[in-house]
Amino acid sequence: MTPATTTTTPSADSAFALSAASQAVHNALAEAATQAPWQSYICNACGYVYHEADGDPDGGLPPGTRLADIPDDWACPLCGVTKADFSPYEAPTLEALRAQASAAPPAYIRPRDEPGVVIVGAGRAGWQLAETLRLHSATLPITLVTACAGDRYDKPLLSVAMARQLDPLALVSETGCDAALRLGVTLLAHTHAVRICADTRQLRTTRGVLRYGHLVLAHGAQANLPPGLPASLCWRINHLDAYQRLRQHLGDQSKDVLIIGAGLVGSELANDLALGGHHITLLDTATEPLARWHDQQAGPQLLDAWKDLSIRFEGGLQVEQVERVGSRYRVSTTSGQRFAADEVVVAAGLVPPQRLAQSAGLDWAQGIAVDAGTLQTSVPRIHALGDCISINGQCSRYIEPIARQARTLAAAILGQPVAPYEHRAAVVRVKTTSRPLTLH
Repeated sequence: MTPATTTTTPSADSAFALSAASQAVHNALAEAATQAPWQSYICNACGYVYHEADGDPDGGLPPGTRLADIPDDWACPLCGVTKADFSPYEAPTLEALRAQASAAPPAYIRPRDEPGVVIVGAGRAGWQLAETLRLHSATLPITLVTACAGDRYDKPLLSVAMARQLDPLALVSETGCDAALRLGVTLLAHTHAVRICADTRQLRTTRGVLRYGHLVLAHGAQANLPPGLPASLCWRINHLDAYQRLRQHLGDQSKDVLIIGAGLVGSELANDLALGGHHITLLDTATEPLARWHDQQAGPQLLDAWKDLSIRFEGGLQVEQVERVGSRYRVSTTSGQRFAADEVVVAAGLVPPQRLAQSAGLDWAQGIAVDAGTLQTSVPRIHALGDCISINGQCSRYIEPIARQARTLAAAILGQPVAPYEHRAAVVRVKTTSRPLTLH
């Protein structure tokens, strides 16, 4: 007798179990997606690196925001372009750079005993050029000379560190030593460039004389100190070391801080220090902050955003004197007004240093005058980029042009076809976190 065939129909309970299992698989896949490694992306315009793990809180992106989830109208915190201008990024190793350079057409052949390229300055401009050169040549000798440690960091972050509750040391993305090792360059940290001997192609430094095949000045600009104001009594925040010392002096207690100058740096710093719990007095000769962008109503927008912050703006005032009175400072204006403060910060613009340029006889026009297309100075084999240059009498002060300047210079130095540098008006991101602004 043949056994009867039994057909089993799934019960409601078993069907529910299958459905629950499918949902569990779906949830697991979704969870796996959220746990995928965080990625980094680099702005093709200015070199800013967006880390998904960190997000961009000031731009409305909380930590953990994937690039795909960023709104199309989001702007790069440094230069203002959109996410469409970002590409996947991983800091290249020396091995990767050498492999890329070796795979490239042999446009550069190192002459015997060539002294290579000497770069003065290890800020964004100097490191950007070093990395661009190494992308195209694995063997070119590159030496960076800098008066500081040469650590890599985004200087604009100095304006938002308190709002983001960042320790100053956390601003360093890569130490100078690590960057030099990764790129295979010689870093002469805590070394001052003293004089250029253009006829012998030598740079005199506090650590000896360096021969160069090409010399690149990328030493930036210094914070300006108006006449009559003593440097010993005024903070000027244009680099990480000065910012670290200011933070140490401020400590954990609320302080009265007076800032002279309500331009880009002064306004950003006032905003950030106020968010850090300090009481700010902001003085300027103009009648509103960010007066340069008066036609875009930048000043009124900031003043409106500052209504709930401890920021007192006083316009139309010319500071005449800063003096120490006991443990505090007294700031006097030409109109007879006086202000008291625990710390005084001067944010009165930038001025490029002239000494090196003068020693080489370089043309000067509010900065090192360079050719608009090649960034060549008036002396052969000496080039410049970044904050220290001027093009047709106009200073170059923003971050976005630096990557393009580096590409043009690298090609010229290596004897490759040069894509002329195009000087254009920059988009300015004002990092006042209470109301970020994009100005033109």
